[in-house]
Amino acid sequence: MKRVAVIGAGIAGISAAYYLARAGYTVSVYEQERYPAMQTSRANGGQISVSNSEVWTTWANVGRGIQWMFTKDAPLLIRPSLSLDKLSWLSKFILAVFSGNSARKTGETIQLGIKNRGLLRHLMSEENISYNYSECGIVHIYKNPKYLQHAALMEELYRANGCEWQLIGDQKLHRIDPTLKQIKNLTGAVWTPGDSVGDIHKFCHDLALKLKLNYKVNFHFNYRIQKIDLLLNEYDLIVVANGVEAQHIGKQLGDRLNIYPVKGYSITIDLDAVSQSYCPKVSLLDDEAKIVTSTLGNQLRVAGTAELDGYNRDIRRERVEPLLKWVETNLPGVSTKNYSSWACLRPMTPDMMPIVRRSQTNSKVWYHCGHGHLGWTLSLATANQLVTQINDDIKIRMVS
Repeated sequence: MKRVAVIGAGIAGISAAYYLARAGYTVSVYEQERYPAMQTSRANGGQISVSNSEVWTTWANVGRGIQWMFTKDAPLLIRPSLSLDKLSWLSKFILAVFSGNSARKTGETIQLGIKNRGLLRHLMSEENISYNYSECGIVHIYKNPKYLQHAALMEELYRANGCEWQLIGDQKLHRIDPTLKQIKNLTGAVWTPGDSVGDIHKFCHDLALKLKLNYKVNFHFNYRIQKIDLLLNEYDLIVVANGVEAQHIGKQLGDRLNIYPVKGYSITIDLDAVSQSYCPKVSLLDDEAKIVTSTLGNQLRVAGTAELDGYNRDIRRERVEPLLKWVETNLPGVSTKNYSSWACLRPMTPDMMPIVRRSQTNSKVWYHCGHGHLGWTLSLATANQLVTQINDDIKIRMVS
C-alpha cells in the first residue's frame, strides 16, 4: 500500500491521518511542535457548531470591518499595516463578496458540518476516546434587534440544509438552562440543539495515541519542513495540513493557496465550586460580539474576535479584555480570578471554504487546509472527502 506523509498534527492533519490509516495507507505524520495540536487546535472556542456556518463574504461584514478598523477592542480588526499577502487576500475576499455566493457557500458549509457530526459520533464509538464532549446544543443570544432580525432571516437557509434553528423566548431559554437568567437585556435567542462542544486539544492528543498504537502511524515531532522535496523523494503521497503554514509549502511547489492568518483569542477559566453552579451547561454564541463559550469539564472556554495582522502571534491585552468583560457582564456569577490567555492564527481562505484538492503542479501532493474558524466543525468531513478523492485518483491512474 502507498506510503503517505501528512504534514501537521492539528485537527486537519490528525483527521486526514485517521481516514488514510483506516483506508489502508501507511501513514507518517510530521509536526513542527513537540506535541499534537499545539497551534490553532490548542485552545479554540470548543464549539462543533454547524449553526455558525454563515460565511463572512457579505457587504454587511465589509461595512463592519471598515467601521471597526481603528477600534482596538473591535470584534473584527483589520490592522492598517499592508503586505502583498494581505492585499491579495483582501482583494479576493471582496471579489467573493461581489460574486453574491454567500448563501450557497453557507449551505455547502452547513451540509459539511452535518456530515461531520455523523462521522464524529462514529469515530467516538469506534475509538472510545474521551475529550469532554457534550451534545449540549448552542444558544445564540441577541441584544441588538438588527442581529435578531438577521437570525430570523437565516432560519430558512439553515433548516433547508438540515440544521435545527429555533427562535425562542425567555421562558424556553430559561428552561433549557436556568443559569442564562444572568444574561440581561436580551431581545431574543436561537436554539440549535444538535450542536456540541469538546476539547479539541485533548481530542487530537488522544486520537494521535490511537493512531500510533492501533494503526501503526509514525509521528515525527519537532520536525519543521524546510523543503518539501525531501519528503517527495521518500513518500508516494504528501498531504499538506499544517494550517497557515500550508501556504508556504504551496509556494515552494508553485501553488497559490490564498490562505491568510486571522488571529483569534481565547481565555480558559478554571471554575471553582461556586462558579460551576453559575456556569451554563449549554454553549453560547453572541453573534454581535463574535464571542462563544463552551464548558469543558471544570473549565469555561471563552473565545472570539478576529484580527488581520499577518503572522503575529503576540497576545495583546486589549484583545483579551473584551472576553473578560463579556463574562463579567453576562455571567457575573462566574469568577475570572483564575484564567489563562491564548491566541492562534486561523487559516482563512477568501471565500471561507476549506481547500481539499490535489496540487496543480505536483500530482503527489494534496491539500487539506484553510478551514478558518470551523476546523473543529468540518475537518472530519473534509478529511473523509480528501481520502475519497485520493482513492478515486489512484483508480483512474491505474486504469489509464
